[in-house]
Amino acid sequence: QVQLVESGGGLVQAGGSLRLSCAASGSIFKIGAMGWYRQAPGKQRELVAAITSGGSTNYADSVKGRFTISRDNAKNTMYLQMNSLKPEDTAVYLCNALGVFSVYGKHDYWGQGTQVTVSS
Repeated sequence: QVQLVESGGGLVQAGGSLRLSCAASGSIFKIGAMGWYRQAPGKQRELVAAITSGGSTNYADSVKGRFTISRDNAKNTMYLQMNSLKPEDTAVYLCNALGVFSVYGKHDYWGQGTQVTVSS
C-alpha cells in the first residue's frame, strides 16, 4: 500500500519556525491534491493548508501570512513551512493525499501525524 509519513514536528517557542514534510511512498504514479490538517485535544480536525497537483494553494484564515505549503511532485513530497508560530498552533499535524494513483489503484491516504508543540 501507499504510505504517507510526516516528519519535522517538535517543540518550539512562540515566534519560532518549523518545517513539516510529508513523504509518500509505494510505487506511486501520480498524486492529486494534498493538504495538511491539524487536530488539537478536544477540537475538531481542521484543514490548515491545501495544494493541488498544479500548485494552487489554499490556507485557513488563522495561518495566512505565516504558513506556506509546497510540494515536489518528482519526490512525491509535500512541505509546510510554519513561521511565527503561536501556542494555538499546537496540534497533531496530519498529511492527506487525494487521488493517489499507484499500482494499487486510485485512493486517498492519511499519514499518522506529527506533533507540533508551541510553548509560550
